[in-house]
Amino acid sequence: MRSRPATRRTWAGGLATLPLLAGALTLTTPLAHASEAPARHDLPGAKPRWATAQADRGTASGAEKVSVRVYLAGRDAAGLAAYAKAVSDPRSPSYGRYLSPRQAQARFGTTDAQIATVRSWLASAGLKVTGGNRHYVSATGDAASAEAAFGTRLHEYAKDGKTYRAPAGTVSVPSYAAGAVLGVSGLDNAPRLLGHDDQLPQPKPAVVNSGPFSTYYGSDLATSLPSAYGHKVPYAVKGYTGRQLRAAYGAKRHTGKGVRVAVVDAYTSPTLLRDTAAYAERHGDGAWRKGQLKQVLPERWTDTEDCDAAGWYGEQTLDVEAVHAVAPAADITYVGAASCSTEDFYDALAKVVDGHLADMVSNSWGDFESNVTPDVAAAYDQVFQMGAVQGTGFYFSSGDYGDTEIVTGTKQVEFPADSAWVTAVGGTSLAVGKRDTYLWETGWGTERAVLSPDGTAWDGFPGTFNGAAGGGTSRTVPQPSYQRGVVPAALATAHGTPGNRVVPDLSAVADPNTGFLVGQTQTFPDGSRHYNESRIGGTSLAAPVITALQALAQEARGGSAIGFANPVIYSTYGSRVYHDVTDTPTGVELAVARRDFVNGHDGSDGLVTSVRSLGKNTSLRAVRGYDPVTGVGSPAPGYVESYRRH
Repeated sequence: MRSRPATRRTWAGGLATLPLLAGALTLTTPLAHASEAPARHDLPGAKPRWATAQADRGTASGAEKVSVRVYLAGRDAAGLAAYAKAVSDPRSPSYGRYLSPRQAQARFGTTDAQIATVRSWLASAGLKVTGGNRHYVSATGDAASAEAAFGTRLHEYAKDGKTYRAPAGTVSVPSYAAGAVLGVSGLDNAPRLLGHDDQLPQPKPAVVNSGPFSTYYGSDLATSLPSAYGHKVPYAVKGYTGRQLRAAYGAKRHTGKGVRVAVVDAYTSPTLLRDTAAYAERHGDGAWRKGQLKQVLPERWTDTEDCDAAGWYGEQTLDVEAVHAVAPAADITYVGAASCSTEDFYDALAKVVDGHLADMVSNSWGDFESNVTPDVAAAYDQVFQMGAVQGTGFYFSSGDYGDTEIVTGTKQVEFPADSAWVTAVGGTSLAVGKRDTYLWETGWGTERAVLSPDGTAWDGFPGTFNGAAGGGTSRTVPQPSYQRGVVPAALATAHGTPGNRVVPDLSAVADPNTGFLVGQTQTFPDGSRHYNESRIGGTSLAAPVITALQALAQEARGGSAIGFANPVIYSTYGSRVYHDVTDTPTGVELAVARRDFVNGHDGSDGLVTSVRSLGKNTSLRAVRGYDPVTGVGSPAPGYVESYRRH
């Protein structure tokens, strides 16, 4: 299945991610008589949650084409999870005893016998094996053959005003293949992106910020505009630079030297290398060394129109520039997924792990948890665990819609940030003052009200939702051990379970009103394309900032890999290495003023003046202690150095 396309997390200030399923590992194919149907092993994680009886529209055509991907279980799924936990836990005697990719594959990877068993089974059911690797086997065929292979019936279901195919009952595999199969995707097709050989489009239309700006928080008060919450508010900052972020989060002398960071996104900007070099030169981040920034790209791009390929260019540029700004000496590898599909992002992550391309991976993309089947989540978890045993950590942005009810109708978290094997990064509004002094942070959540026609008031103050850090309680992922005793029980049991995963783990600047200045080649109304700088935010910013700080921490501990960081992050909860972020850090309500071009690039169509209230996140609140907006908090001075003790 190619699930609903993953979405990037860049936010410009307006409304515009399980347990492993495994059977026995003994692979023996019984010599059954032709009249005997082999015993079956259920894969309950393959049926999507939207395929309900109420939405059932009848049997799918047996001639319909189906493309599936069977994810492979490997040698020892339980052992892999146990070892990943042990090497990541500072209390374990195995802490930090990482394996090489070859050792990890030999101990936990897929065997040739497993691959052969799956290929033979699929072919015997009438499906054509089309490819695969050590992670999966792909195959195509008609729906009737897929039904025979997976022991189910395929029906059509209504979803979001359209009709999609999905299993009508439990999916299963022959028992003799159960030990080889982790899960399957592709039996449902909601929505399914069609691959073709598109050329990458040109850069998107320019986004230009209008002034006035503050150069640091509070440097320019909007004295001519109405007050908000009983006081005059400052204009939004022009955009923080690496110098300001490094100072705010206590980088000190560390630069990330000797540490390898990967950034994973879809596609690649054709001007990425030129833009990042220009940005570093303008803002003193340190010139790129030869070979310091590399790209690992697929042979071809697919689904560029459906995925809005050019819309990802700013995401890639933001991620790379933010990592380099905070960790200017770290080596960065940009890994581009062939499209924004779940499958292609999986392949990009697996490529990082298989080649051990990085010590830590920044990811600013995801989807709503309800759109992802447990089988797909299990396949991703396997990649994260294989990374953990090799000393690679994954950092995912938590989303930009708060509890998501405003866009999905249901409070839920996002995938893959909901995985118990990644570090989920929430967002804050950050105030950096004069001489790069850290002033405060709120949980990111904004409401927007525009200036009245007569200029004397803010219409509908405090206004409407305008973006917020994602967070909350997973409906599918059990509570990991590292969250016990830290996450309040009321959060962990919010959905009536004994305890589930809560997102995020920690946080950094995300609010676009206190965002990061990014430089990118863009297309202007006259058709010209040239470099332009603008302020950007979102948890797309928070994820690379935290990843870069982890690079500094790894350097501080002498270069030894941090790996999966959550056990360490939670073991230092409540200490001075975190800012305990709340919604009202100064004791009063906070807001900033903005003037923006109506058309996004110049004043020819006029300006709109607005006030943005801070600390207003849907139903989520940033409070003392752990919270579902900022996790354990944001890094404080001493955070980077704290890894020397672990």
